[in-house]
Amino acid sequence: MITNISLLSVFVTDIDEAKAFYTEKLGFVLKDDIHLPGYRWCTVYHSSHPELELQLALPGPPLDEESADAVRRMMAKGNLHGFGIATDDCRKTFAELSAKGVEFIQEPSDRPYGVEAVLRDNSGNWLVLVEQKKYSAGDFS
Repeated sequence: MITNISLLSVFVTDIDEAKAFYTEKLGFVLKDDIHLPGYRWCTVYHSSHPELELQLALPGPPLDEESADAVRRMMAKGNLHGFGIATDDCRKTFAELSAKGVEFIQEPSDRPYGVEAVLRDNSGNWLVLVEQKKYSAGDFS
């Protein structure tokens, strides 16, 4: 039986720079940084959810070169999404991360499901920062 999601991969342009971004700016914790022949396994996690690791991966094998190149082009355009990040106060977290130099492409805005801001990591992936509130389908009408 499946119990939970334990690993999510995010393509990055440079593992060292991404590792610094996620640990120093977003406050994630480094779990593994293993150099293997021709491959690097680097994972981080948020301290409140150590069971969910984020793998920082360069576009490459097992992708073929054409697919890896397509991913790199999408990243260069800033068109590759990442994941959602929960916060208990979106506006406060926005201010804290902005002070650390995190690039936001959308300031905090009220939505039917809560307060949302959108940021970019240093590889161009966009991440959604959400302070969620209770909602129903009727809130979207």
